[in-house]
Amino acid sequence: MADNIKLIVAVVLMAAAIALFYTYSEYSTLLRVLGLLAVAGISLFIASKTAVGANTLSYIRDTNIEVRKVVWPTRQETLQTTLVVILMVMLVALMLWGIDSILGWAVRALTL
Repeated sequence: MADNIKLIVAVVLMAAAIALFYTYSEYSTLLRVLGLLAVAGISLFIASKTAVGANTLSYIRDTNIEVRKVVWPTRQETLQTTLVVILMVMLVALMLWGIDSILGWAVRALTL
């Protein structure tokens, strides 16, 4: 029950912040954006104190740990792979152009 109340409070705060952002359009955009960001931070903090929020934060932490384990390719490997892909795309394009030309010639020969 307490989690639901916290989530409702977070959603109401965010909705109020968005409504006020558009209601007070005569004020500086910088101030309105800063206020909106502040309320968004408070809403996220409140939501993070729920079970759903704790699970989400745990998921984000686990995802960051997994991203650190990834072995990223070097610049040279990336360039070589990119060149191979470009060459293969050109080769397949030429093959498709050739097949299309042959089929077009065959259709013209049959229909004349």
